[in-house]
Amino acid sequence: MPIPDFQTVMLPLLKSLKDGQEHQMREIIEKLAQEFNLTDEERKALLPSGQQFIFDNRVGWARTYLKKAGLIDTPLKGYIKITDRGRQVLEQSPPEITINYLRQFKEFKEWISAPKMDREQQGKEPTKENLTPEEVIESAYKELREDLASELIKKVKSCSPSFFERLVVDLLLAMGYGGSRKDAGMAIGRSGDEGIDGIIKGDKLGLDVVYIQAKRWENPVSRPEIQKFAGALMGKKAKKGIFITTSSFSKDAIEYADKIESKIVLIDGETLAQLMIDHDIGVSNYMIYTLKKIDNDYFSEE
Repeated sequence: MPIPDFQTVMLPLLKSLKDGQEHQMREIIEKLAQEFNLTDEERKALLPSGQQFIFDNRVGWARTYLKKAGLIDTPLKGYIKITDRGRQVLEQSPPEITINYLRQFKEFKEWISAPKMDREQQGKEPTKENLTPEEVIESAYKELREDLASELIKKVKSCSPSFFERLVVDLLLAMGYGGSRKDAGMAIGRSGDEGIDGIIKGDKLGLDVVYIQAKRWENPVSRPEIQKFAGALMGKKAKKGIFITTSSFSKDAIEYADKIESKIVLIDGETLAQLMIDHDIGVSNYMIYTLKKIDNDYFSEE
C-alpha cells in the first residue's frame, strides 16, 4: 500500500498507546510501519530534501495534531503517552481521526484556526490537507527549483560559445576541479583537437587530470560523439572524462558510456542546470526561510 498520509496515521497511533504506558517514538514508528505493511522501499523513502524519512515525518505530525487536541502527551523527550481524553476517544470507536474530527476540541480548534495554520490547511488544493507542513514546503521548493532549472538552461543555450566555455570553467571550479582559475581558464578551450575541448586538473594539486568535451547543442548527443570522445581519451591514455551538453544524450550514447573502460561522466542540460543551482552559478538567493524547532536541551534543568 502507499505510504499513508498523516491523518490516516492518527487513529492507529492513538490505538498503539491504549495500554496507558509511556512509549518511545521510535518504537511506535516501527510498530506502525509494520501495521501498514510498508515495504523496505517505502520505509526508506525520503522527503525531497533527503533529510528525513517520509513515514517518520508523517507519524511526527500525527503526534503533533493529537497532542494539540489533548489526546496524547509527551512526558519526556522522545516519549509519548495517551491522555484521559485520548482514552475517551478510543471508547467511542471512531472509524478514523481527521483534522475535522479534532476540531471538536477547543484547544485544537484555537490552534488550527490561527491565521498561519488556517492558510496552510485551507489552501486552494484540497490534497494539501493530507500533507504535513514540511511536505507542503518541500513540494513548493521542488516546483520552484524545477522552474528555475528550465529557465536557466534556456538562458545558457542563448549564450555565445565563449561565454559557455567560461560558464563551464566557473562550474568546475565551484565543484572543486581546476586548481586556480587561471589554470582552469587556460585548460578549457585550449585543445580543440581529437574530440577534446579541454583538460582540467582533477584536484587542486594536479595529481590527476580530467578531459572535457562541452557542446552547446539543441539536438541530442548520439553514440558516435561519445565514441569519438572515448577514442580521444584512449589516445591520451586517459581514464576520466566529462562530456557536457545543453541538450540531452541518446539512449545508445548513455549505454555506450556505461559499458566502456574509461569513466565518462555525461552531464545533460537538466543536470547542468541543477549543478549550476547547487553551486550558485548564474543564480542568486532572493528569499530564504529558516525553520526552527524547540531546543529541548536548553530547557533541561538537570
